Amino acid sequence: MTACPPATRANARTQARSLLRGTGWLSGGFVLLAVAWTVGEARWDARLFAEIPGTTAENLGVSDARALWAGRPGLQVLDVRSAWETSRGVIPGARCIPWGSADFRQRLEGWDRTRPVLVYCEGGYRSRKAVRVLRDLGFTSVHHLHRGMMSWRWAGEPVAPGRRGGP
Repeated sequence: MTACPPATRANARTQARSLLRGTGWLSGGFVLLAVAWTVGEARWDARLFAEIPGTTAENLGVSDARALWAGRPGLQVLDVRSAWETSRGVIPGARCIPWGSADFRQRLEGWDRTRPVLVYCEGGYRSRKAVRVLRDLGFTSVHHLHRGMMSWRWAGEPVAPGRRGGP
């Protein structure tokens, strides 16, 4: 396991101390939990998006994902949410393969591993797991939408109607 970089640990401690001053113990506990989550997520991202020669893996905010989506006609968009979630709308052009489905890897067999993939779920957890699988399967350009469909909607980006009953 990779250790958290010293600068990140020091920054997290500083944030925690400053937030705890003037707050009650209980609210301070919630603040510490939020800081711990942020540090843990940063450690996970450092491993997940580490450089592998000949490949690209990025964690993109909405504006960068939108630019990638709009500027690359060959982009493959993968939605790993459940059928119920996709019935509420998808990023236009997305193909839906629910994370956790027994045939998840098999359904990716027909995908072009040399074309870029933008992967997302509702909040970012399942799609991070999918990034690892995509990289293991040999996809050379994998892009992850940070905070998933939740952030896409909040930013007012276009959402296509999902099919009732899912993909």
